[in-house]
Amino acid sequence: MHLRAVPESEAGDDHSSLTTFMRAAWEIHAEEYEAGLAESVDKDFAMVHEFYETAAGRPQGADGAWELPVFGGRVVRHPSEEQPPFALLCPTGVARAAAFLDGLRFDAFWDRAGTAFRAPFSAWDEADVKNVFFEHHSGLLAFYLRAAARGDAVIKAFWY
Repeated sequence: MHLRAVPESEAGDDHSSLTTFMRAAWEIHAEEYEAGLAESVDKDFAMVHEFYETAAGRPQGADGAWELPVFGGRVVRHPSEEQPPFALLCPTGVARAAAFLDGLRFDAFWDRAGTAFRAPFSAWDEADVKNVFFEHHSGLLAFYLRAAARGDAVIKAFWY
């Protein structure tokens, strides 16, 4: 998953313009990451979403804000559905996501997620698995706090 903060007025509104924008952004991802405009979660993004969902007490937990960091936003689909969709999270949603992530106490959340969530990772050392999720969480937290402070929207590309 590739996330890019952008002023709402500059966010494309259709799949074609979002594809063009996000492909160009991916070419300079390292620079945009360093500038605080981009974040990415490699293949683990669905598990990060599940972590937030499970630990928040799905589906009503945390007033639904747990949905926002990964899959939240208006879905923009390819006309023929041949390519992955984008999600466009408005500035209000970005602020809610930032507040949710900022209020989350990771260790307590990790414990609350429970053994059922951690079961698929039983072959690995729990400290290593916890660190992977902590790194994803820390990156998302910093990204969303910066985007919210600027009043930006967030475009999410789900490259597979």
